[in-house]
Amino acid sequence: MTAPLTPPHQPPNHDPWQKPQGAGSTAAHAVQAADGTDTRTEVKQAAVVTVAVALSGVLLGLLWLWLSPRVPLIAGDSAVFLKDTEGEEAIGADGTFVLLALGFGALSAALVFLFRRRGGVPLVVGLALGGLLASGLAWLLGWGLGPDDVVTQARAVGQGATFDAPLELNARGSLLAWPVAAMLVHLALTALFGPRDPEPEWVPFGAPYLPADRQDGPGEGH
Repeated sequence: MTAPLTPPHQPPNHDPWQKPQGAGSTAAHAVQAADGTDTRTEVKQAAVVTVAVALSGVLLGLLWLWLSPRVPLIAGDSAVFLKDTEGEEAIGADGTFVLLALGFGALSAALVFLFRRRGGVPLVVGLALGGLLASGLAWLLGWGLGPDDVVTQARAVGQGATFDAPLELNARGSLLAWPVAAMLVHLALTALFGPRDPEPEWVPFGAPYLPADRQDGPGEGH
């Protein structure tokens, strides 16, 4: 009966380029701990931003209804005519909507940046989607609360009377003013005032890497 052979001693692997086990997960947890959020939290915050920005479209619709110029019409025998064929009230209504939407977009971007300075893709998507929904809501609200349709008003006022045309948004591209302004302003604020990532530590090629807490200062002994 022979004794079992003892396996030869295996030298430990001291490969400096080998990544320690769990280093990736540890680094990911460290980043999340420093930021204080994870992907699920970012998605929840983006949903809150989308709903809040979309609901603010009510204020845009009321301001648009209040500040937009009216298009005057005249009721005829069997048709309705423009009182001023060279008037620019229709263009003024679109311009008023665009200017108000740009202002609301910039304001919403600033508030979202103050809410979460670190930003993130879900937050920007929520901001843009909320701005688009807010523009659509403002358009429908201004049109719904504005003057009635032409036929109803012409019958009510009678022949030769002047009345206001319904509030319309002729340029559908105006709906993009809010989300575009919001994304540009948020991008500018993040680039100028957003938090910066720490600079990486550069180690000369061939030199052993030591963490900052283990590096010896000048004049210290080993």
